[in-house]
Amino acid sequence: MDLNRTNQAIPVIHDTDIVEARAAARSLASRVGFTETDLVLIASAVSEIARNIVEYTKGGEVILSVIHNHSRLGLQVIARDQGPGIGDLSLAMKDGYSTSRSLGLGLPGSRRLMDEFRVESAIGSGTTVTMRKWLA
Repeated sequence: MDLNRTNQAIPVIHDTDIVEARAAARSLASRVGFTETDLVLIASAVSEIARNIVEYTKGGEVILSVIHNHSRLGLQVIARDQGPGIGDLSLAMKDGYSTSRSLGLGLPGSRRLMDEFRVESAIGSGTTVTMRKWLA
């Protein structure tokens, strides 16, 4: 399999798109060679971030790609939307903080599940979350 040609974009608008993004991430990560434990972690992180897109915006997308860093392979997940943006990013990254009725674990939980995690957000311009998981 040619892992260099594995970029995939999944539109995320409805709850069913969360399931599709999760399954696509799990499938690609499996082809890369991640363990079953890592597959669960990756799928969980993608679910949380995709759920945020559905919950807080009118839609966005999750882009999955295989990445290389010297001799290592990994999976990169970019979730982006054109939503309202996050007003206080440092507060949003704290466990338990939520502007809805959720547990407030989406962003901070996803950060713990992945090896690299970055959020960029601007009021009125949307949010982009970039997550990476590397093969051990």
